Amino acid sequence: FATLSANIRQRRKDKVNIQIPLYRDVHTPEFKNYPPMNGVNDCCGVDGQRVWRYGKGDASRIMNGNDYVTVGCSKSSQDEVAVPITHKKWLVAVKSPGCRGIFYRSAPNVIVADADWPRNGDIVIGSEIPNIPGWVRLQNGYYLPIASEDGKIPFLHEVSLKSHASNTEKRNLGSATPLFYGNSMASPEVDRALLADLLDDKLSLNDDDDDDEPVVVADSATTDNDNKQGADNVRPAVHMDAMAFGMGCCCLQITFQAKDMDESRFMFDQLAVMAPIMMALTASTPVLRGKLLDTDCRWGIISESVDCRTPAERGMTTHDDDDDPNNETSQPQLAAKGQRRIYKSRYDSISTFIYQGAYIGNNSAGMENRILNTYNDIPVEIDEDSYRLLREAGVDPALSQHIAHLFIRDPLVIFDGAVEEVDDQTQTEHFESIQSTNWQTVRWKPPPPRLSPNCPHIGWRTEFRSMEIQLTDFENSAFTVFIVLLTRVIISFDLNLYIPLSRVDQNMQRAHSRDAAKRSKFFFRRHLAPLEEGDDGYGVKYNSMFARISNGHDTTSSSMVMSSHAADSDNVDENGVSHQRKKAPVAPGSNEENSYEEMTIAEIMNGKGDYFPGLIPLVLAYLEYTNCDDLTMEQMMKYMDFIQKRTTGELMTPASWIRKFIRKHPAYKFDSVVSDEIAYDLMIACKDIGEGKRHEPELLGDFRIRPIEKDGAYDVKLDSRRVNNNHILHLLRRYSRRKSFSEPNLFPAA
Repeated sequence: FATLSANIRQRRKDKVNIQIPLYRDVHTPEFKNYPPMNGVNDCCGVDGQRVWRYGKGDASRIMNGNDYVTVGCSKSSQDEVAVPITHKKWLVAVKSPGCRGIFYRSAPNVIVADADWPRNGDIVIGSEIPNIPGWVRLQNGYYLPIASEDGKIPFLHEVSLKSHASNTEKRNLGSATPLFYGNSMASPEVDRALLADLLDDKLSLNDDDDDDEPVVVADSATTDNDNKQGADNVRPAVHMDAMAFGMGCCCLQITFQAKDMDESRFMFDQLAVMAPIMMALTASTPVLRGKLLDTDCRWGIISESVDCRTPAERGMTTHDDDDDPNNETSQPQLAAKGQRRIYKSRYDSISTFIYQGAYIGNNSAGMENRILNTYNDIPVEIDEDSYRLLREAGVDPALSQHIAHLFIRDPLVIFDGAVEEVDDQTQTEHFESIQSTNWQTVRWKPPPPRLSPNCPHIGWRTEFRSMEIQLTDFENSAFTVFIVLLTRVIISFDLNLYIPLSRVDQNMQRAHSRDAAKRSKFFFRRHLAPLEEGDDGYGVKYNSMFARISNGHDTTSSSMVMSSHAADSDNVDENGVSHQRKKAPVAPGSNEENSYEEMTIAEIMNGKGDYFPGLIPLVLAYLEYTNCDDLTMEQMMKYMDFIQKRTTGELMTPASWIRKFIRKHPAYKFDSVVSDEIAYDLMIACKDIGEGKRHEPELLGDFRIRPIEKDGAYDVKLDSRRVNNNHILHLLRRYSRRKSFSEPNLFPAA
């Protein structure tokens, strides 16, 4: 901890800045000059919930000091993830007759012909490359030129950040080439009315076809209502300045062994969407530094506690001349001299999905390298040298981007004897020094090298990291089992949880809110099964497999029949991977703009309408599919029943129970202060609950924990003393009389 703290402070040239909204109670002195509480949620109203935008406290600190922090509301634009100015959207509109789009580039001027490519009318997301004018690096790891080499033919047109693609080729991805001929005539494929619609009425088109350029009206940064709300949303904060405040927190993490690399990457993406949902459901951190917080989770606290970004990386300074030796902000020994803009702490949610989707269908030519650009819609900074090295070695763009994103960081700790002494040809310690200090909600873990043939083989793994520790083994087991089963459900039933990463980040912020498990809404995919012809993605019109089951229709014609029989060989590849899963991320016929909606955790877990079945029913269906034995099923039902009751609010999260315990304590003065006496009594209560000595119905309901006693726990030791021959023979005679040992041919001769 001491080494980490010193290195973090040295790198960021300051102590860390942790500012968490303070809980407002009746007599909290910090709220003395605030208007009276209105019984809803202050300025956020009945339908909104206050949101702590962790990791964005520098601007708030400059404006308000250490003791106040700016918060947002879940029902206003302040909840929207701020899009950095370097992150832009472009409309693909290649002005050449017959040209339908433009090929991706793996690097500037290096065409990739075997990958899906953006069509005219598509919206692409990325940022301009500062040292290579005229090129855009997309969020899927590819590059695109803004115009032709001579500059006469525009390819990309910058548009409003609120624009969404709705081109007519979305339903037919079969064309083999963009057909760019290299002249300045307008493409008949680009409809003028469509362009105006795409640009959200922020486009004017001239009548002269020779000068048919989109003109974009810039978005206003904030509305008057937002400005007014911003003044209201400054709240007293609990301030801390040391790494141990975050890294001292506990959590519940699970690592899954995958069948192969492809499956581990797919699960990485799916579990990243689940991370904020499960964090809110397991919330256990309502107190820090002797104060009640207005948040319930630890994640943002840790994120800010290990935020080692330099002032330039946090966007606090300018760096017009990085090569100037007199530039005080430049640190040549750091990655990118400490000058690269980085938008997240090294402990945060993921910044890119890594599964390389594939297109399976009648027109699969040129689709073998399909990219999920639809969902990678937030900035993902990379180390360009690492990215180029990986691509030259044949690593696909999605995975290259993920690894290159890890290497924008410096190692926080280096051990004596593990620098030059490490052989990178046979060991991965140098990689792990970077990988293990990029603490994301999900971690993709390649196999470690086997030092000898007798060493155990460890395969491709995915680690789920967002859940909070619970007070009892029962609770921890319930959530562990649920996540394990959910991964099997996703793979076995070919489900798809993808939503844009910007929405995942919003979910992470909302998950921190007080009582988020019961009160907040989260963005979640409304159609989990691959869409089929006729499906349009809208909830009330969606005609998926689940909707047909709910309405009592026959599902035997579906390509995803849930039976105990293996899938037909025609529906899987040579490795047994389902074609449905390969095309699920961007299913033909789907409208991805309408693929997700806001749901409560109760709806996510238990189902909504006739189109969304709920995750718990899917898990139970999977258990039946596997012919789960009665004894195991009985225990699984206890776990699922417990989780279901927590999602509906019938049972409290540990955070809600702890806050209630404190507020009911005789020594509490309703001033948001947790005294030593209260803290001691709370720790004793938590210990007694964990050991089964105290039952709390509001926390566990009817689920009783069997008391854990240390007396007699170590009475029977594993004995290593030599056993005499007569004793061995006596034991063997006893077991040889069993029927199973007397069956013929039990031990056939060699």
